[in-house]
Amino acid sequence: LVRETGAKFLLHGTILTDIEETVAGIKRQHNILSQVGIDPQKEYGYKVLEPLMTLRKDGVREVARVLGLPAEITQRIPFPGPALATRVVGEVTEERLAVVRAATAIVEEELKDTGAFQYLAVLLNDRATGIVEGKREFGQIIVVRCLNSVDARTATSVDLPWEKLHRICKRITAIRGVNRCLYDLTPKPPATIEYI
Repeated sequence: LVRETGAKFLLHGTILTDIEETVAGIKRQHNILSQVGIDPQKEYGYKVLEPLMTLRKDGVREVARVLGLPAEITQRIPFPGPALATRVVGEVTEERLAVVRAATAIVEEELKDTGAFQYLAVLLNDRATGIVEGKREFGQIIVVRCLNSVDARTATSVDLPWEKLHRICKRITAIRGVNRCLYDLTPKPPATIEYI
């Protein structure tokens, strides 16, 4: 698209945590290029502008507040640039994207009032044996994460009420093909916030 339009610049939302995790080999961020030796001007014909690359999430939010952006922008939960594909572990298909999209809608609806830094649903590559209408089913597994953080460098899971967890589980396992719903309590570190 950049070549088709003749664009000379590409504006990225790269933040410092993206760079640190990629350079350290923890994760490979889709938006990290020059920091790992890729010259986008030479490789792709455009220059990448990264005005936020020295800030962490909390700094980006503060800049947005100072610029007068509304709270629904400054306080919204982080969402990966490559979209829901990063929340599908394994092969990404239309069917699997539909499953994680449905689970994400449930998670966002149920957890929006928690004040958490981030909440998400992930579709695992593994399957689990379950029972649907009295018959064995080898179904899909959705993992739910709800985390508190300031800068995305570290994070801790939110202690959600059992009633809320049960409701989320019931709704997610009602998605066709899903028979297991897990709540991930793992902090960052040792885990990362996203699975991929």
